[in-house]
Amino acid sequence: MAPWTRTATERYGVVRWNFVGKGEKQLSLEVGDAVHIQEVCDGWYLGYLARNKAQQGVFPASFVHLKEVVIKRRGNEEVVMFAEMPLVKEVTTTLREWGSIWKQLFVANKAMRVKQVQRLMWELMEWRSQLLSGTLPTDEFKELKQKVTSKIDYGNKILELDQVVRDEDGNILDPERASVISLFRAHEEATAKINERIKEEQSNIQTDHSGISARIQSSPTHSFYVFVRNFVCRIGEDSDLFMSLYDPIKQSIISENYLVRWGSKGFPKEIDMLNNLKVVFTDLGNKDLSREKIYLICQIVRVGRMDLKETNNKKCTQGLRRPFGVAVMDISDIIKGKIECEEEKQFFIPFFPYVLFSFSITPPASLPFSSLRHPVTSVGGGLWVTMKALVGDIVQIRKEYPHLVDRSTVVARKLGFPEIIMPGDVRNDIYLTLQGGDFDKYNKTTQKNVEVIMWVCDEEGKVIQNSICLGAGEKAVSEYRSVIYYQVKQPRWMETFKVRVIPLEEMHKIHLRFMFRHRSSQESKDKSEKNFAMAFVRLMKEDGTVLQDGLHDLVVFKGDSKRMEDVNSYLSLPSTRHHHVSSRDSFTISTLVCSTKLTQNVSLLGLLKWRTRPELLRKNLEKLKVIDGEEVVKFLQDTLDALFNIMMEHSQTDDYDILVFDALIHIIGLIADRKFQHFNTVLEAYIKQHFSATLAYNKNIYICLLYYCVSDVKSLTLCLLVKSLTMCVFASSECRDVLLPMMLRELSGALVSMADGPHDERRNSLELLNNILEVLSRDSVVRHTAMLLFKHRVSVGSCLSSCKISRVVACMTAILSQMDDRHYATYIETFSGTTDLVDFLMESFLLFKDLIGKHVYPSDWMAMIMVQNRYNTASTGPGLGPSTFPLWNNYFHLAVAFITQESLQLQHFSPTKRNKTLAKYGDMRRLIGFSIRDIWYKLGSHKICFIPGMVGPILEMTLIPEEELRRATIPIFFDMITCEHAHSGNFQKFEDEIILKLDHEVEGGGGDERYMQLLETMCSTLSALVKGLLIRLLDYRTVMSDDSRNNRMSCTVNLLNFYKDINREGMYIRYLYKLRDLHLDVENYTEAAYTLLLHSRLLKWSDEMCSPQFEFHGSQTQRQLKETLYDTIIDYFDKGKWLHTSAHLNLSSDHILCLSLCLSLQEKQAKFYENIMKILRPKPDYFAVGFYGQGYPPFLRDKVFIHRGKEYERREDFQNQLMSQFPSAVRLNTTTIPGEDIRNSPLQYIQCFTVQPVLEIPPRLKNKPVPDQIINFYKSNYVQRFHYSRPVRKGPVDPNNEFVSMWIERTTFTTVYKLPGILRWFEATDLKHVSTTLSPLENAIETMESTNEKILTLINQYQADWSLPINPLSMLLNGIVDPAVMGGFAKYEKAFFTEEYTQQHQEDRDKLLRLKDLIAWQIPLLGAGISLHGKRVSDDLRPFHERMEECFKQLRKKVEKEYGSNFTFFLPWSLLLCCSVTTLSVTSTVLQPFYLYLDMILFNLFQPDLDDRKSTRPRSMLRSIRQSIISISSLQGSECGTPTKLHADRYHTIYMILCVLTR
Repeated sequence: MAPWTRTATERYGVVRWNFVGKGEKQLSLEVGDAVHIQEVCDGWYLGYLARNKAQQGVFPASFVHLKEVVIKRRGNEEVVMFAEMPLVKEVTTTLREWGSIWKQLFVANKAMRVKQVQRLMWELMEWRSQLLSGTLPTDEFKELKQKVTSKIDYGNKILELDQVVRDEDGNILDPERASVISLFRAHEEATAKINERIKEEQSNIQTDHSGISARIQSSPTHSFYVFVRNFVCRIGEDSDLFMSLYDPIKQSIISENYLVRWGSKGFPKEIDMLNNLKVVFTDLGNKDLSREKIYLICQIVRVGRMDLKETNNKKCTQGLRRPFGVAVMDISDIIKGKIECEEEKQFFIPFFPYVLFSFSITPPASLPFSSLRHPVTSVGGGLWVTMKALVGDIVQIRKEYPHLVDRSTVVARKLGFPEIIMPGDVRNDIYLTLQGGDFDKYNKTTQKNVEVIMWVCDEEGKVIQNSICLGAGEKAVSEYRSVIYYQVKQPRWMETFKVRVIPLEEMHKIHLRFMFRHRSSQESKDKSEKNFAMAFVRLMKEDGTVLQDGLHDLVVFKGDSKRMEDVNSYLSLPSTRHHHVSSRDSFTISTLVCSTKLTQNVSLLGLLKWRTRPELLRKNLEKLKVIDGEEVVKFLQDTLDALFNIMMEHSQTDDYDILVFDALIHIIGLIADRKFQHFNTVLEAYIKQHFSATLAYNKNIYICLLYYCVSDVKSLTLCLLVKSLTMCVFASSECRDVLLPMMLRELSGALVSMADGPHDERRNSLELLNNILEVLSRDSVVRHTAMLLFKHRVSVGSCLSSCKISRVVACMTAILSQMDDRHYATYIETFSGTTDLVDFLMESFLLFKDLIGKHVYPSDWMAMIMVQNRYNTASTGPGLGPSTFPLWNNYFHLAVAFITQESLQLQHFSPTKRNKTLAKYGDMRRLIGFSIRDIWYKLGSHKICFIPGMVGPILEMTLIPEEELRRATIPIFFDMITCEHAHSGNFQKFEDEIILKLDHEVEGGGGDERYMQLLETMCSTLSALVKGLLIRLLDYRTVMSDDSRNNRMSCTVNLLNFYKDINREGMYIRYLYKLRDLHLDVENYTEAAYTLLLHSRLLKWSDEMCSPQFEFHGSQTQRQLKETLYDTIIDYFDKGKWLHTSAHLNLSSDHILCLSLCLSLQEKQAKFYENIMKILRPKPDYFAVGFYGQGYPPFLRDKVFIHRGKEYERREDFQNQLMSQFPSAVRLNTTTIPGEDIRNSPLQYIQCFTVQPVLEIPPRLKNKPVPDQIINFYKSNYVQRFHYSRPVRKGPVDPNNEFVSMWIERTTFTTVYKLPGILRWFEATDLKHVSTTLSPLENAIETMESTNEKILTLINQYQADWSLPINPLSMLLNGIVDPAVMGGFAKYEKAFFTEEYTQQHQEDRDKLLRLKDLIAWQIPLLGAGISLHGKRVSDDLRPFHERMEECFKQLRKKVEKEYGSNFTFFLPWSLLLCCSVTTLSVTSTVLQPFYLYLDMILFNLFQPDLDDRKSTRPRSMLRSIRQSIISISSLQGSECGTPTKLHADRYHTIYMILCVLTR
């Protein structure tokens, strides 16, 4: 065989097929496992699993698919990395991790989550294949990368995995290279995006209260994409289609028109536009989407003749724009995201003629337009379109939807500003709407067909060319002609178009001129028509402001057509009707200015054009504060430029410095307002891209300082301004030295009062601090400034209780990240003395410990948590001597809290996460643990001060499952023992503390078998005690998460017994109550009562206060607590129907001082006694359960337990319930003890069978008259021995009589405690297998005794309760007097009462006589039973009773014949007994002593005497007769249930008969 050689290139692979390893040297593999390969030999690899380096072995090379790797070295360590692109590597790692979780979800039967994860994995695998193909173009690769990273982040979130933070390009952000603040912000942004995605997924595009989907609502800007597929309508002429968004409630247009020129032949006029008629309506905001309804309307204007019915085209006037109709669709659900539209889905928008709209081409809100689900039948025409709601502005959607929106797609903007006006977004649009007019016909017989013609003219009357835009996607024109309404006096056009951008310097010269002309349908007449009126309006007022938004009622001038075209004739006249109202005609327009250069505010205009009127500059600066905020933010860039220009041009003076600075603060304050919060991004963009006022830097710094010094109000707004304007210069050392102290002083006060301050102030303070730290984190910045920040750590710590704690901690972590040893040393030198330094360190330790316990960041922010931990480790560790006990005590507790925090417990991580964490951060627990060890050994004689206080924290640290850490810290225990022993001569405090803490820690999940081994090896002093406790605690912890409540109870009992043995009363009581709670959960009230009874026995009837371990009961005396416990115990016994024990609790009046309480308890006791005699209690069955095999835990393995069944519980039900607790166990069908092969098997075996309890009369009841109810109780309760009888065959088998050869083998089980007790089961410790063997004759005797007792018991029960059904008695008596073949005692007669048997078994003479006596005794009992049956039987069962009497007579005759006539008197006695019982009456209790004396005589008379033939009657039978008399006499009485006695003469008669019987 070739030797093993180290591989060079074959270093990493993925398993393709499952491989089951044989033996310890072969490594078992599963499909998808990643393996690291170390050596190779003859087709075999040696390596280990990537998820568990401990699993190492060999495996076949053919089962592994090799991956290309890159090998790098980190010191002496060799690191193997994939040679794939990082994104593919991330997808691979993610799929492997998700696959493991997917299997767990499948096993847990979480079907919905399984399908969800499976779907995500399929998508990732498909995209991974596309990435590996290497054929994707750059834009598609970028889009796919975005989809992959988004899907990974979403899947990680729903699977509760760690969040992955990324940069703008989607690459994973490296915490080593990124600053703390940038890392924190990346986490915030990633969380927001993922939560938005999850919200959208969970709601399944469901809407919130405003009807807008979560994803759409989260974006401030939206767009709506429309693709016109076809226009179907028989017009016969060219037409213009004006598409726009429309609000039917407000009856206003929302967006610009998208103009499509459609030809008369059914195609676009420009054939190149076929299948390319696409438009995007942009600049929509959340307010627009919150409108109640939004329509997509298409106004259709035909271009041609006046009337379509005219046939002579040559004589008709052509080119007239005539209204034709409108196509309308309600798109509210689509644009709001309620309905997700597929990109290829087409919608049909029906067409409606304009005559429905009362001479207006704009549809009213009351028209029943078609909906998506119920289209209305139109006149036959309409539009076919594709629509989709898009999130983002035009730049964003071009990136995200390049297949829909490209450079050729028409953009139709909103009529008005978007909610956010970004820098560089320059608009100079004036939208003009022809509202309507009123034109008198004067001397005409009919109304005019009015056409409005509009031009944009200068002050000389020249038309501005190409200044009018009819719609988006259309070239600009110089003239606008309106739609013509045929003979309408008051036409309502509602046509909107745009006046294009005009140079600002020419705006004051521009006006709009409107001409009105009558159009004739005949071309000859139309040519002769001239303009009959005109109107005009200037675009700019005399004060320089633009025309106000809103309606404008213009004056209609009439006159000569040529003169009306002369500007000199009208330009000096007023243009609006409020100046001149004499005209009979009217014309109304409305305007809307959307301009970032033109304002309608005089003061703002004066500021923007401050150079033209410099004398008004001071006044305009002062008025800026009263200008409407919306107007200011629209001109934000121009306003800021103007302010900085003012500052630069007046840099040599300070005339306007304060005013400009006030203006800047006002603008910053506006943007800080919630109403304009979206403009914050505008301001930031302006600072980064457009702030070019270089000379203003130093000026700003100077003004900041001046303002801070002279201002009466030192508000945080100053800091906001510094944040906004000076962060660019903050990187400069000179500027930073000036700004930083001032800013820190301002921030210090703000942070201290953060908890009580306004929300915005808190947010701004933290944001400013974040920005400062972000700048300080750059490599170009000198780090000495970090010390200034660290001085303010008290301010940071004081606001930890605020809602922005995560931001605060991020700031503090960033501060720590800036500091090195030199900074710490320099800072410590600033303290005046040791006391101040100790106070500072104490505060710091408390602060860090508080941070560890607060869970500052979400649990999936693993990168941020680890960065915080890394810098916390660098900042802890006092430098004072060991004499400062409080300081060192706090340090130890802080260090232990740090290494035990959940985020550092690598054992709980998945293999992938654990490997990543170790590779990037290492195991921080080792570093701190070793530091604790080193510091402990340096404490010297001061160690005793930390005992026992530090026992718990050190124990918590040693329980961490890290081998090296345990080996380093466990010896501290031995050192503690040595230290305490040297100080006090023992280590009792240490022992008490470690037992207490070990119980809590192991129960909480700490500790394992390996820990027990290390503790035994390295600290043998504690091995015996701690090992015993650890074994039980580990068993207890294992079963606490188990479904088997029985196992939990067993382990709890094992623990409380252990604590009892080592005399730890407090822990013993603690587990008593845990056991009590387990019993109450399953309504085991009897066992719960016995559990509390153990606690009560620890208490005395004294007025001593309870021990500290009883503090959970409040401050009580032992007497009070014991009384309370007894009262609770009695209630539990009552609920569990355990009346006998309740009645005998030791609650005598000597122990209870409260008379009323004593009376109450005595009444309860009397009630229990009465119930004992009257209430029928079912007997529980007992089951022996054996657990065999090595698969069981130690507390069950190879042990037999006796279980007490529930009421009426059958063995099959009990066995099924038992098997459900151990589903993998194998049931043994034998009752013998299994052999060694089963005991040593790694499997689990269960053996279950029924056992019979053995009666044990309590000593206090022996030799006393006891009612049957009490005896029956003890037959199945307070039992400790149990029998299991198994029939066996010996000798030849007689086919005619099987009883001759039937022997009984009996196994006796003895439990450790009597049942019932604190458990429903106890272990059988004394197991005597086949301890006794019963002969067939002895078996017959036992059977007869049992039958006779059963008859007598039923007689007593029916005498006591006449309401019982008669069926059980009927079946029992009939089965004896009329037995089946070989039934009854005839089988015994044939088997044993023969000469042959008597001669062969001389030793059985006495047993034969006893059997005969039992047969004889059965006759009077049967007689009494039949007599009782006759009194109770119903008429329909009378024939059955008579048959039974006849059989009994024959049976009695046979017995008298076989055994002589001396047995005949039994029947009269039994009848007499029955007669006596049935005629009982109430007598005085004076005779009670006599009855007891009589009972004693009867007992002495019935003592067995083996020499006497008559005395061979079974002792049990004589006792039963005696008991029957007492029980019958005690149970019969009045209707109220008062116990009574037999009348004296009847009792005397029975007494005389019994005297005859015993002669």
